Amino acid sequence: MNHRVMTLALAASLACLASQGAAAQGLRPSSGTSKGLAQQPAAAAATPAAKPAAKPTLALPTPSAADTGPRSADYIVAIVNSEPVTNYEVRSRIARVEQQLAQQGGNAPTPPRELIAREVLERIILEKAQLQLARETGIRADDYAVNQAEAAVAQQNGLTVSELQRRLVSEGLNRDRFREELRNQLLMQRVREREVDAKVKVSDLDIDQFIREQQGTEVSAAEINLAHVLVRVPEDASPAVVAERQARAQQAADKARAGEDFAKVAQEYSDAPEGRRDGGLLGLRPTDRYPELFVTSTQALAVGGIAGPVRSPAGFHVLKVVERSAAGSGPTVVQTNARHILLRTGPQLTEAAAAARLSDYRRRIQAGQADFATLAREHSQDGSAKQGGDLGWANPGRYVPEFEQALSALRPGEISEPLVSRFGVHLIQLVDRREAKLNQREQRDMMRDAVREKKLDEAYATWAQELRGRAYVEYREPPQ
Repeated sequence: MNHRVMTLALAASLACLASQGAAAQGLRPSSGTSKGLAQQPAAAAATPAAKPAAKPTLALPTPSAADTGPRSADYIVAIVNSEPVTNYEVRSRIARVEQQLAQQGGNAPTPPRELIAREVLERIILEKAQLQLARETGIRADDYAVNQAEAAVAQQNGLTVSELQRRLVSEGLNRDRFREELRNQLLMQRVREREVDAKVKVSDLDIDQFIREQQGTEVSAAEINLAHVLVRVPEDASPAVVAERQARAQQAADKARAGEDFAKVAQEYSDAPEGRRDGGLLGLRPTDRYPELFVTSTQALAVGGIAGPVRSPAGFHVLKVVERSAAGSGPTVVQTNARHILLRTGPQLTEAAAAARLSDYRRRIQAGQADFATLAREHSQDGSAKQGGDLGWANPGRYVPEFEQALSALRPGEISEPLVSRFGVHLIQLVDRREAKLNQREQRDMMRDAVREKKLDEAYATWAQELRGRAYVEYREPPQ
């Protein structure tokens, strides 16, 4: 299947893996990583040779005529191991793909509807085969995990869960069906983690080969560190709203050029998460890891220079050049020091029960009735329990994406709500953050993840092909 068609098929999924924050800022989204909490540090935004670790997010579905209109007479178009695929399922997915393609625009011609239909059908067949394997092997995603996913969708769209539910209703989308699709996405993710991710290994020879391949390529380009203010413009905003947003961005730019501390300007004006959390800093990274708009707007500026407002589909941006670094210098990253309590789930402990127990721990800690480290030593089922749950200083991308996403939202000293991952349910506390320059060993460790991601993609493609080959698939002709 070529890349263009695969993109179409993946776009049809209600819950896609993407980096919502990156998309909102115009930054390039990346593929997710799948690492254990105590494994080697993984690739992040610091090293030229590695892609950033993405935070997997679940996207709000796009309503379609097939979702909202009356259902016509339905029929079976395929059988997957005795489970039917209906014409309605295929039509609904096709409508979403076509609507998303229309919203994306661009000069590329839209593929013929027959081609989209074939690839959508194959995607549905593969999904059903994966879901059947999940059921057969006892993989589950209970309501607590689905609730967490639903809350993540709401947060990524700037909504509360109640507002998300109202929006689903107003757009003719059934909430139960939406939650069921979230559950299916979680099940397929867990199948992949067990069947593929856990089996992929990276050797030192793999890393050496990767380094040789990267020598002399564009990934050795110079690096820049930008600070950023995003004044978001809502989709389909009126001219008056666009003008108001542009004026706000201009105010931020004027204050920055007048010498006001950029971090304060970002905290006051920016709608991007790092504006409130990190003073707008995006971090030192190769220029090819920034949006082209950001690079071209700042390429003529010296350190300390201000660019903007410049417009992107997300809104208006104000940019400051914080640092420039020649190619090959050691990258700087923001490291985190965290600790956690892990409860592993299974037949004797559901995710909901584990979350309730951790919520009680959180309440006791915040009330001063218990100490986090003491509870971790007594109850955590992770190797870090002896250290009071302390995970040490970690580079970006070291943890599984959902753990990393929760950690990024915390301030030093804060404790997360219970979080579900492939390992169980966690209670996380951020101890501190710091900037650190990576030595050669740490850079090599981060390159390990770039190699792992490449091998994961290849392994998943092979596994999915084999799973599809083992499935009994019978295609049905439409009724006359």
